[in-house]
Amino acid sequence: LKTGFLKWKPDYDSAATEYGKAAVAFKNAKQFDQAREACLREAEAHENNKARIPGHDIPPTPYLQEMQRLPEAVQLIEKASMMYLENGTPDTAAIALERAGKLIENVSPEKAVQLYQQAASVFENEERLRQALEMLGKASRLLVRGRRLDEAALSLQKEKSIYKEIENYPTCYKKTIAQVLVHLHRNDYVAAERCVRESYSIPGFNGSEDCAALEQLLEGYDQQDQDQVSEVCNLPLFKYMDNDYAKLGLTLVVPGGGIKKKSPNATQDKARGPATVGSHAEEEEDEYSGGLC
Repeated sequence: LKTGFLKWKPDYDSAATEYGKAAVAFKNAKQFDQAREACLREAEAHENNKARIPGHDIPPTPYLQEMQRLPEAVQLIEKASMMYLENGTPDTAAIALERAGKLIENVSPEKAVQLYQQAASVFENEERLRQALEMLGKASRLLVRGRRLDEAALSLQKEKSIYKEIENYPTCYKKTIAQVLVHLHRNDYVAAERCVRESYSIPGFNGSEDCAALEQLLEGYDQQDQDQVSEVCNLPLFKYMDNDYAKLGLTLVVPGGGIKKKSPNATQDKARGPATVGSHAEEEEDEYSGGLC
């Protein structure tokens, strides 16, 4: 890197090679902090040389992972993804963002959601919709897991719209089930009902087992019938969804405590035991003994 009378410009290419060798040596010596620094200097040399060498934009990441400095590693990967975008390789940028999301998912789910959504946007801009859906799916599940249900509802709607665009209608049905469960956990019956109603426009939804199950679920929820709701949510259609959505079904409780309403007569008859013969007037009196309500 030094310059002199006979050498006016630094030799960044050779410097990058030497820093790379140093990084490997530090790594073998388990001196990860020095290895990280050498990698950063190597990347800086490549940048000054206006060269993008695959794998050199984010080399410190493994060392930072070894050192349990994941936030710093993610920050460097984000920087690398921006370089990839600027260099005209958006696919690699999206893959880098996905990598960062996986790295930080168990430490900071909120940051992982942001990274997955960024990766989805890059893939979508490149019209790689299936990869975008994979990223959105990861983001949606993390949002549900973190009980960020308002954001999860929006994320699922985004997924559903793209699946509809690529005409993957059966998956649209499954996303509708997930949407309804999210809305009911948000205590928003109106949104859940609207979600099902709007899905009638999806080819094949009306008349499908998904549609029938959702109609039963909404009916049970509206009637405060916990038994019916639990019965629907224990169907294979619900139980074999992704774990985060299956858990929403298994933990869904209807408002009002979930006790199915029974007539006063039924309660009294059960308490009295077998019915006894009495006058018609007495029967009518018993019928209204609990009050008109």
